[in-house]
Amino acid sequence: MLRRTKIVATLGPATTEEDSIRDIIAAGTDVVRLNFSHGNAEEHIARARAVRRIARSEGRTVAILADLQGPKLRIARFREGKVNLAAGDQFTLDTTWPKDAGTETCVGLDYEHLTQDVEPGDILLLDDGRIELAVQQVEGTSIACQVRLGGELSDNKGLNKRGGGLSAPALTDKDRRDLKTAVELDTDYVAVSFTRCREDIDQTRALLRECNSQAGVIAKIERAELVNDTDQLDKVIIASDAVMVARGDLGVEIGDAELVGVQKHIIGRARALNRVVITATQMMESMVTSPIPTRAEVSDVANAVLDYTDAVMLSAESAVGRYPKEAIEATARICVGAERQSSTHHSRHRINETMEKVDEAIALSAMYAANHLEDVRAIVCMTETGATPLMMSRIKSSLPIFAFSRHLATQARVTLYRGVQTVPFDSRTIPNEAINASVVLELERRGVIKAGDRVVITKGDYANAQGGTNTMKIVKAGSNIR
Repeated sequence: MLRRTKIVATLGPATTEEDSIRDIIAAGTDVVRLNFSHGNAEEHIARARAVRRIARSEGRTVAILADLQGPKLRIARFREGKVNLAAGDQFTLDTTWPKDAGTETCVGLDYEHLTQDVEPGDILLLDDGRIELAVQQVEGTSIACQVRLGGELSDNKGLNKRGGGLSAPALTDKDRRDLKTAVELDTDYVAVSFTRCREDIDQTRALLRECNSQAGVIAKIERAELVNDTDQLDKVIIASDAVMVARGDLGVEIGDAELVGVQKHIIGRARALNRVVITATQMMESMVTSPIPTRAEVSDVANAVLDYTDAVMLSAESAVGRYPKEAIEATARICVGAERQSSTHHSRHRINETMEKVDEAIALSAMYAANHLEDVRAIVCMTETGATPLMMSRIKSSLPIFAFSRHLATQARVTLYRGVQTVPFDSRTIPNEAINASVVLELERRGVIKAGDRVVITKGDYANAQGGTNTMKIVKAGSNIR
């Protein structure tokens, strides 16, 4: 059974050497994530080149995702490297405090506008919510707080505000520099951290196009104010090529009790609006130090699959963990197990809606025909841009979708689409009347189908023409195919 849910693996110190990269690709990685919060341009470029070189040698297409750091707000450093805070203690955040001189009572900040974004009564969260501070007074450059939830606090930990409302722009000066690196390494996707609105996505896309990059743009959903406004959320989703449910900072801002419901809501809206969705953060966290996942992690991954996420993403598990290969293998195994459930095979997506575009009507018709006709074993889409297989992948099915394309960028782009397998295929050298037979022969060569199996094929009247899908044909392997 071909796995339909895709796996995104973050590269890091544990997956820098070529052997370790080869291991995680062989284990099932579909997309690698380069985390621009860490490392430098040279490291990212070298890793991207290694991924592409190894993928080619393995006969695979593996996409590259460049994840921008964004305005990750952090406290500064402590004189002794860390302090211990207890509930009830007074603790001050000060934008002018020396950056390496934090104490048990005060620490500096790297975000000078925080004093304008908070007021007495607000709750600030440090170190992914492990430390809670209640704002008591804002005066000048300092924010006086009382510790509500204490513990050990060390250098450069992240800062969030419960309920959201921080005004930091999504793209920082560092992000703009990193975008140039992403273009240099020819990334397939760019992820925008702490997306506030559709203008953040539009701006990122415009900067990429100025550099002649056609990379897709992913909106990371991690701000409370965005998920609390469905209209704004929909605008961000529509402006993006994909969205990521970034559960780390999102969970801190909205609270853990709300996170599961919000995750399901984002996945549902993305699929309804024909966009790809990635579920991320702590999916297999225990495998940083353990060779097997917990039962809770198995359930977490499986439930995301059952909600029909396109991809699940590993972060520390593959970047710094002891068992990156095993984490990918376990994730793949869990995805396949969840995909065996019948609920993942039956769809009513847009069944009662009208359509305006011919290619959309063909894409959805092909999926419904394939799902309801006996002996269909594969769906083939001849595609220039990947638009038709994207629409197909919104329909629940147990059947694989094969995107046949001559474009390397399209081949990489569709690796993130649920249920879609990429097939390098240049139809320019094949007579139009022989294309269907050539497609079937390729699937037979790959062991996907055998004589007697049916294949649903979509394409346009004019091969190699963008936006021209207007034909669906059902053929049988082993017969005289035209």
